[in-house]
Amino acid sequence: MKHNYTAVIQKGKNHWIGWIEEVPGVNSQGLTREELMDNLESALAEMLEITEAPGPGNQAPP
Repeated sequence: MKHNYTAVIQKGKNHWIGWIEEVPGVNSQGLTREELMDNLESALAEMLEITEAPGPGNQAPP
C-alpha cells in the first residue's frame, strides 16, 4: 500500500533543511532542494524499514 507523506522544507542561507511531519525523527539537509528531497526519501525509507521489521517491540502478537 502506498502512503503519502508531508515534507516540510526550508531554505537556509547555504543549504536546505526538511522533515517528514507524519514520522517523528525523519529529517535531513542538503546543499540543494533536490539533494534534500533525495536525503529525506532515504531517511523515510530507512525509518519505515526499521519500524516494520520484526524485532523486540515490533512483533505481532501470538
